[in-house]
Amino acid sequence: MDQYLDQIQTFANDNLMPYAWNIVAALVIFIVGKWIVAKIAQGVNRMMDKRIDATVAKFVGNIVHIILFAFVIIAALDQLGVETTSLVAILGAAGLAVGLALKDSLGNFAAGVMLILFKPFRVGHYVEAGGAAGTVKEIKIFATIMGTPDNKVVTIPNGAIMGGNIINYSEMPTRRVDMVFGVAYDADLSQVKKILEDVVTSDERVLKDPAPVIVVGELADSSVNFLCRPWVNSADYWPVLWETTETVKRRFDEAGIGIPFPQMDVHLDKSE
Repeated sequence: MDQYLDQIQTFANDNLMPYAWNIVAALVIFIVGKWIVAKIAQGVNRMMDKRIDATVAKFVGNIVHIILFAFVIIAALDQLGVETTSLVAILGAAGLAVGLALKDSLGNFAAGVMLILFKPFRVGHYVEAGGAAGTVKEIKIFATIMGTPDNKVVTIPNGAIMGGNIINYSEMPTRRVDMVFGVAYDADLSQVKKILEDVVTSDERVLKDPAPVIVVGELADSSVNFLCRPWVNSADYWPVLWETTETVKRRFDEAGIGIPFPQMDVHLDKSE
């Protein structure tokens, strides 16, 4: 009987005990690793919450958690003696396949993170980007929502926005209103300039600094073109543009100043 017990004990010491220690070590790696991964993910979330949108911060935190937890599982399996090289290769191939399949979506996500981090525009800004122009309604992870002046809703992939030029009309507090007024060649230039100055300076929305610029900009084919460039607060840009254009037309009519239209003189040769 003692001989059998000795054989069992020897078998256990030679075969079971090393494996038991591997199991214990694997459990320790799993438990401690899981705790460390959770702490790291929480730290990433707290750090990113201060800088970017909470939804994006949570999404990135979950990605970090999944990646680190996968390493913990691989380390625990390796401690048990499981061949992990093939597993890592399979996971890498699967990740590559998923990445290729979701290439556009991942690109839009990365662009969305960059939009939130670098903030080229904010909600409420009027911008031109991704082939559209409108007021930014919402910046999502994969797309940006804009509202156009004629009350359309445009959804633009973030990748298209970051891949091109972004013109932000609301970032600066003031804007310059660029207008061109053409008058006939026989018009009194001093009178034209005086009318433009009166119209611009009488508008309380026009800023005194920088001062408005009113000059002859071009001697065109059919007209003398005046450049009129007052500065206004960004919110007043369109009202000033529209109302100034209408007022100038009325004042020109009252003063008898003609606004020519393109014309062509045709000379017939009757010598034949």
